[in-house]
Amino acid sequence: MSNELLSPSEMAEADRLAIAAGPFDGIGLMRNAGAAVAAVVLKRYPNATRVHVLCGPGNNGGDGYVVARLLAEAGMKVAVWAEGKQKAGSDAARASEACNLPVDHIAHCHPTQGEVVVDALYGAGLSKDISLHASAVSGLSAAEKVPVVSIDLPSGVSGESGLTNAYFDAAVTVTFVRKKPGHLLMPGRSMCGEIIVADIGIPDGIVDQLKIKTFENTPDLWLRWEFPRTSADTHKYKRGQVGVFSGGPNATGAARLSAMAAARSGAGAVTVLSPSDAMQVNAAHLTSIMLRAVDTVADAGEFINERQHTAFVLGPGFGVGEKARAFALRLLEQDEVYDFKRMGLFGGIVLDADGLTSFRDAPDVLFEAAHRTFAPSLVLTPHEGEFARLFPDIAKSKKQSKLAKARAAAARANAVIVYKGADSVIAAPDGRAAINANGAPWLATAGSGDVLAGIVAALLAQGMRAFQAACAAVWIHAEAGRRLGPGLIAEDLPLALVPVLRELVESQPDLL
Repeated sequence: MSNELLSPSEMAEADRLAIAAGPFDGIGLMRNAGAAVAAVVLKRYPNATRVHVLCGPGNNGGDGYVVARLLAEAGMKVAVWAEGKQKAGSDAARASEACNLPVDHIAHCHPTQGEVVVDALYGAGLSKDISLHASAVSGLSAAEKVPVVSIDLPSGVSGESGLTNAYFDAAVTVTFVRKKPGHLLMPGRSMCGEIIVADIGIPDGIVDQLKIKTFENTPDLWLRWEFPRTSADTHKYKRGQVGVFSGGPNATGAARLSAMAAARSGAGAVTVLSPSDAMQVNAAHLTSIMLRAVDTVADAGEFINERQHTAFVLGPGFGVGEKARAFALRLLEQDEVYDFKRMGLFGGIVLDADGLTSFRDAPDVLFEAAHRTFAPSLVLTPHEGEFARLFPDIAKSKKQSKLAKARAAAARANAVIVYKGADSVIAAPDGRAAINANGAPWLATAGSGDVLAGIVAALLAQGMRAFQAACAAVWIHAEAGRRLGPGLIAEDLPLALVPVLRELVESQPDLL
């Protein structure tokens, strides 16, 4: 698998293991990295009037000295600018000595239009702001529209968190072996430009040794092994059943959006569970979606036992308060809900919107229920505000990245967390996590999250495990939104899922 994301410390360990295994030593890997970056510059900017190579004191700077030497040997006009000195005897020092080009201090670098900047100041492990001199070059490059090619990550962007205060805004970022979390987490993702992952001679077997638990959320993560398969004897009940709880007569639309998304995502039977006073409103808008009156927890329990649904959505438009809490806790009761003999495998519960906010004053009650032995799988889908209501201490942390926060929340809640946003993070209680990168701004519209909740529930109902179902749903939802583009409203999304799902299935013939 090539969608693993390596933290700076994991990348350092990969380097160490690769050097120990051979055939490349440290300077050999550095030369390979520099050659990969030089090739990108030569291909993208062959007519640049000059290339400014900015070299820092560490290995990133060492890569830069290799780049400068190779570009000069290729006939390009090159200027080398340094910030800090390499440690004597280090691979970076050896690369600097082999460069044989004049080196001046970065304070004197003034790029102008028609030139290119290679940012080799600081790599993925930087944990402080870049210097004022570096910041000045960054600002001048932007003002003069000088393209920046960054090595590993734009200097100033944390490879761990994607956070930054001062940074280079790259047109192209060349990284090595695998992407880093900072390439996908905001705001770092917006600074990287096009990301190229270069092979520098570290084999996949080295990465396998690291037992990576962080991934870029792509179909490779879940399609071949987890995505629902059809067979000749498939019928609607084999495709799973989803129940979606509706709000009152003035708040029914969100549940219907979830229900339609669940149906479009392959659930064989979908039922809107409606308060009695909202039955007429819901009935007027539903055709293939079934409808059932559910007013009390007892009604919900009766429906669960009677219809044997395998996944539920609770929260969209439902209303905040005791009723939502009671329904959620009833669904999590293992002694009645999770009955293999009577129901088969219970796919799980998706708690969204009002279902999340209803526990803001007592989140531990929800978490304790989710930790019970044999409790159904629980998927929580909070946006930033909802996350802060359920996990206020985690949300306030200045030291943790969004990735680390999602992981901490998943462990505490014993739930899969879909921490939504432009860089949605999906985290499981066992430490696995994925960062989504195909999102689109058009999805920032009312009702979009309701559709996502329905997709997750449909995939749970069809047998996907909770982490994989959440990852697949986030990617599919984002892809549909990306393709629809400007003008998207939530009602467009369920139908827009169809071509995305078709292409996924057709890409894997064994899914048919």
